[in-house]
Amino acid sequence: MPRTVLVTGGTSGIGRAVAALFAADKAHVIITGRHQDTVTQAAHELGVSGAVCDATDPDQVAALAEGLGPLDVLVNAAGGLPAAPADSKSTLHGILVQWQDSLAQNLLTAVLTTTAVRPLLTAHSSVVSIGSIGAERRGGSYGAAKAALAAWNAALSHELGPSGVTCNVIAAGYVEGTGFFRGGMTGERHRALVEETHDKRAGTVDDIARTAFFLASPGARHITGQTLHVNGGAHTTR
Repeated sequence: MPRTVLVTGGTSGIGRAVAALFAADKAHVIITGRHQDTVTQAAHELGVSGAVCDATDPDQVAALAEGLGPLDVLVNAAGGLPAAPADSKSTLHGILVQWQDSLAQNLLTAVLTTTAVRPLLTAHSSVVSIGSIGAERRGGSYGAAKAALAAWNAALSHELGPSGVTCNVIAAGYVEGTGFFRGGMTGERHRALVEETHDKRAGTVDDIARTAFFLASPGARHITGQTLHVNGGAHTTR
């Protein structure tokens, strides 16, 4: 029987790659995004279902959950850099706005969505959240939010593990070919980030998508509460 997979932030980048991989496996995939035009276009191109939902809005998240049935896989891929105001480095108000935006996009989207769909998870469901190497270094408010995501995931795994649900975070390193840097990626910065890796290449959205697919597979049923670093060795653990 086909699995049902919900991917937040599934209209572009990592989320879109994750949705495409599950769709290729004949799963029933639902992607979400904040804008009707991008959701409609991506859903059509991927051959999946789409739903407009701003995952930072509790009412929209609740409405999304009400329209869903049992879920086999939830991938929390919504997130991104904060839209910092021009005065963010000179006023406390600007800093507050920046940090609130980071937490809303990169932590609360996952918390709200997972909480809303929790009653729909089954004894074999998987929750996968997309984190970042920024949680380990030079991440600012974005990195702090991703670090909080990993801490929350550990608690979530403890709560849901007895019911058979696995919960893991993929901490992605530098992934090229996305809109994450909003045009701020330079050749020099690209070379520096690649040089930090052991395999001397940038990551791809497919690297992250395939890791998410594995974490939702039968072979990963005893992997839960973990943060998996997928970064080519740019950050190592032991």
